[in-house]
Amino acid sequence: MQLLDGRKVSKEILHSLQKEVAALEKKHIHPKLTVILVGKDASSVSYISQKQKACLTTGIQWEQFDYETDVTTEILIEKIKDLNADETVHGILVQLPLPKQVYVPDVIRAIEPKKDVDGFTAYNLGKMFLSTEFEYLAPCTPLGVVRILEHYKIAIEGKEVVVVGHSNIVGKPLSVMLLNRNATVTTCHVYTKDLASHTRRADILCVAVGKPGLISAEMVKEGAVVIDIGINKTNEGKLVGDIDFEAVGKKAAYVTPVPGGMGPMTVACLMENTIKAAKRLNFQ
Repeated sequence: MQLLDGRKVSKEILHSLQKEVAALEKKHIHPKLTVILVGKDASSVSYISQKQKACLTTGIQWEQFDYETDVTTEILIEKIKDLNADETVHGILVQLPLPKQVYVPDVIRAIEPKKDVDGFTAYNLGKMFLSTEFEYLAPCTPLGVVRILEHYKIAIEGKEVVVVGHSNIVGKPLSVMLLNRNATVTTCHVYTKDLASHTRRADILCVAVGKPGLISAEMVKEGAVVIDIGINKTNEGKLVGDIDFEAVGKKAAYVTPVPGGMGPMTVACLMENTIKAAKRLNFQ
């Protein structure tokens, strides 16, 4: 088994982006990411911290707006409108999840698609269906999966790929991006009957459910590539993915670790999207 080392690959991506930021700054363009955080959820605060560190590494400017958990949908939308109009802002990110009283679809819809560096607006998601050329601001985790496969020169075209999970943030867009690269894709979810019958066929198995130990060794084909996108905290406080890592690792050819796999890749791709957005807003 070879580890698909997200920390290593993300460092390389951030290093190359550092050069792009320096080149843009010579043209008086200063890429800037703005983040809206509601409440102080421990996981959200941790994710925000990782994103801020990546901005520091690349030279991307960072601005954060914090709100209490009783914030309304209307207040968040007004702030987003201000950021849409601010020419110094190139990326807008609303950290999810949001409190129950906030209507998330309206908040996401309010973001200017050219500044939607999370790739969550209907406009950016819809464009992805056309081809790889239109994956302009793709959701960061699916983009991270593609980037790590490319880095390790793992072919996608012609492969049998199974994606477990069909969220709008990971599963669905990842399935589309893999289809765009000519894989044969099966998307499984909570209503799939006999999950193992699908996962055992996979040359590349991507799991994004949030259920520790969901995928056992018996559910994995010998020599498969396994991308574990899940992140879960055990009762002991340990971070684990959705697969039985030790057992699956004995059968798979490649596996992503948790932590240190798709988390760093997601953050690196957010930086990539921010720079893409800065270029587009200034040069097109």
